[in-house]
Amino acid sequence: MDISALQTFLAVAETGSFSAAAERVFLTQPAISKRVAALESELGTPLFDRIGRRVQLTEAGRALQERAHGILAEIEDARRAISRLSGAVRGTLRMAASHHIGLHRLPPALKQFHDTYPDARLDIRFLDSESGCQAVEQGELELAVVTLPSHASAQLQLIPVWPDPIDIVVGRSHPLATESGVTALTLLNYPAILPGPGTYTREIVLSALEPVREGIQIGMSTNYLEVLKMLASVGLGWSALPRTLIDDSLSVVQIRNIAIQRELGVVIHRSRTLSNAGQAMLDIIQCEN
Repeated sequence: MDISALQTFLAVAETGSFSAAAERVFLTQPAISKRVAALESELGTPLFDRIGRRVQLTEAGRALQERAHGILAEIEDARRAISRLSGAVRGTLRMAASHHIGLHRLPPALKQFHDTYPDARLDIRFLDSESGCQAVEQGELELAVVTLPSHASAQLQLIPVWPDPIDIVVGRSHPLATESGVTALTLLNYPAILPGPGTYTREIVLSALEPVREGIQIGMSTNYLEVLKMLASVGLGWSALPRTLIDDSLSVVQIRNIAIQRELGVVIHRSRTLSNAGQAMLDIIQCEN
């Protein structure tokens, strides 16, 4: 079974489109179709149902998708293990970073890596923390620099790097900006603007507000912290933001007995071998703390 055919199959499966898959793997659409057809011929069964411009996995396709990630991850792990024997830092490091960390925490580490290891190439995906962890778990990426989850898969190793305190904030004109003696119950009187459902940061915030979380009025959600900051600054509700993002456009709301903190750091797979480039990046990031 050809490795490139498996990679092409996964690209089609994940994008739901031959044309989108072609853009992802830098091939023409006819080349994509040819590889998938060859794989279907080898396995003796269709892997996709073609429905208009969209494609959907058949039962056989779903079964192959589950195994293809593991096969490619094992091959990549073998390559990294062999490459590490030379000690050279080269090749491509495939990693993820959350948008916030990519903007506010990672630039010094990226510059140092680029300057120190000119023979290595970075392939960085900017993903939500949840997607970054999933990509590492599935073997698509070596590491992710993200908000660390409170509860992670047993396959993932979490390496804390930056403590990231979070404050409840409002715009300067919001009633809470001048109210004293604010408690968690007070927050229920005003709409909240929080990260989207299922995100690690949202769960960290709501867990800290556990006694009142069911009564919180969540008016708007977005996964982009800079957008949360803007919405709060113009008075549309209270939000919870990392202390590093807070400026004069916001007022911090002090709430008795409430402390919120998330951990930012690196996620790697416990059973995968880091390449020399991956280990070098991890060492640089840890030294940044």
